[in-house]
Order: sequence, then structure tokens, then C-alpha cells
Amino acid sequence: MPDPRSLADLLHQPVRWRIVQNLIGRPLTTGQLAQRLPDVPTTTLYRHVAVLVQADVLRVTGERRIRGAVERTYELNTAAADGDNEAPDRDRLRTMFTVFLAGLAGDFDRYLAADDVDPVRDRVSFRQAALWLSDGELAELQERITEAFAPFLEHDPEEGRTRRILSTVLLPADRG
Repeated sequence: MPDPRSLADLLHQPVRWRIVQNLIGRPLTTGQLAQRLPDVPTTTLYRHVAVLVQADVLRVTGERRIRGAVERTYELNTAAADGDNEAPDRDRLRTMFTVFLAGLAGDFDRYLAADDVDPVRDRVSFRQAALWLSDGELAELQERITEAFAPFLEHDPEEGRTRRILSTVLLPADRG
């Protein structure tokens, strides 16, 4: 049975927040999480992963035996965030957007923490544009964006590829 706490309550804890940030867009084993979070004691890491699994934030996508122990692979349970295709209420929508922004901020902080930060070489950019669009034009824009990204979403990690985070937000600026 999923943990009844809100996502905001669950992720308010810094270790759980960091676990979720590391799982954005990729599955990881507990061992890989431990490597990415070397300052977190192993028992603490396992306890927080268990809380997130119980809350249905994470799901187990694989298991393998290693010297008598079971190592699990986890990923974010994005289906749980979809709310069964129902429109989320305001509080849930606010929570979902807060998680999105925090994930984005975490990715940027990890980039800035590297020894060789070079935004020109790394092609770092962030932009915001105001577009005047009818509902039909917005639908067309979203369709074209989806078509443009589709061939790239299936790429696997390999030599010469860098994992890049692409984030977009479309909001009505006003109702007037």
C-alpha cells in the first residue's frame, strides 16, 4: 500500500530529494546510487530508497543476485505522477512543478560542481520566449516539437554521446 504522505512531504527530506534527482531519466541500482551519493551512509540510503518505494515514487525494474544479496534497479514511477490521466488538482500540480524545477536546479548544480565548467564548449543555454499563439497554433507547435525530438529520444548511451537535459515549460502568461 503506497505511503499516504504527499510528494512534497516525502521530498522535503534532502537525501530522498537527491535520490530522486539522480533517478531523473535513468534507472540506477542501489550500488550506483551509493556511488553518486558517497556522503550518504549505505544504511541511510537503503532506508530512504525503501520509503520512496513504499510511497510509489520509485519502482523496482530489475533484480540480480550478487554474493547472496539481491541488488535492485530502481526508476522513477512516472506513471504514478500521471494520476491515471486525470487532471491533477492545484496542490498536486504545484508539487509536480516544484519537483520539476528542483530536478532542473539539481542538474544545473551538478554541472557547476564539475572541475572543467565551460558553458560555451558544453553548449549550455537557457532561454525563455513569449509566443502569441491560438490554441490551434499551440497544438501545431507541440506536435512539431514532438516530431523533432522523436528520433533522438531512442538514443542509447555510447562513446561520443553526452547525456543532456532538455526542459520546456508552456504556460499561459495571462487570461486576457
